[in-house]
Amino acid sequence: MCQQTTHQKEKRPIHQWFLGMIVASIFSFAYLIIPIYLLSSACCLILRYPTTNASLAVALPMFISIIIPPLPSTFILRMLKPMLYYFDYEAIYTDDKNVRQAIAGGKNFLFAAQPHGILSFVGMCAAVSKPDDAMKVPTAAASAVLQTPLLKNLMGVFNLVDASAHNLKKILKGGGSVLIYIGGIAELFKSCRAEERLYLKKRKGFIKLALREGVDVVPIYLFGNTSVLSALKHGPLATLSRKLQVSLTWFWGKYYLPIPRDENILYVVGKPLGLPHIEEPTQEVDKWHAVYCDEVTKLFELHKERVPTYKHKKLFID
Repeated sequence: MCQQTTHQKEKRPIHQWFLGMIVASIFSFAYLIIPIYLLSSACCLILRYPTTNASLAVALPMFISIIIPPLPSTFILRMLKPMLYYFDYEAIYTDDKNVRQAIAGGKNFLFAAQPHGILSFVGMCAAVSKPDDAMKVPTAAASAVLQTPLLKNLMGVFNLVDASAHNLKKILKGGGSVLIYIGGIAELFKSCRAEERLYLKKRKGFIKLALREGVDVVPIYLFGNTSVLSALKHGPLATLSRKLQVSLTWFWGKYYLPIPRDENILYVVGKPLGLPHIEEPTQEVDKWHAVYCDEVTKLFELHKERVPTYKHKKLFID
């Protein structure tokens, strides 16, 4: 049976909606402002402009952030709850009871989420909706995010870990579960309000890792990640984003500002695929990758009618 959670924004007063917009916009504005601040601070320090003391004062937040590691926080996640009502967030857990029982019994999972979008507001809302779950299952993020001052502290409240293959293998070998974004930053530039494109055909490493470690894969579809914000897909900033694996390109939403659109978003967790344990997989990688692609497609087709902006969208796997 499916477990469903809904937060209807129309049942909330206007101040709750407005507060949710502010909370959500903090993250989108931060992704644009923090790189500019870091570059400006570095220039001020190098040039000692306008004075040495003034440049040090400007750069002080950067220095403090470098010292302080990212800190997961259920308290802060609960403070972000107005964001759920701004987006009219809904979640569907297809096999939640069995997955929870399996985790309690010592089994670990690799939760595979798509699409990435410019910023994963659907994933963030899922963590806000169930903060205790977010603390138990970390989310893998690009090392650039975890190493960028201020940004690492802002996003670190969501319990992020390094998405490197070595670190993921370490987590799974240790008996832990982890959530990864299969398409990564490459999917950012496939974000489109007219169609849905997943960067998936060449992404088979997660299947190989899961087979080797004897870890099952649970597909997750994030409806709304590609529609609440639009991105500039060409130019030097887009090229830099691809190289650094972090969102540095210009993006916009409501009022053509970096304010995410207040649209329905849906978080759908599918059933475990049932992967076996194969220490040295070969053809099995392609086989189970195809199974994953089929399940993701089924999740999309089964639930897209619940999200108005997705009713007429077609899914393409690139």
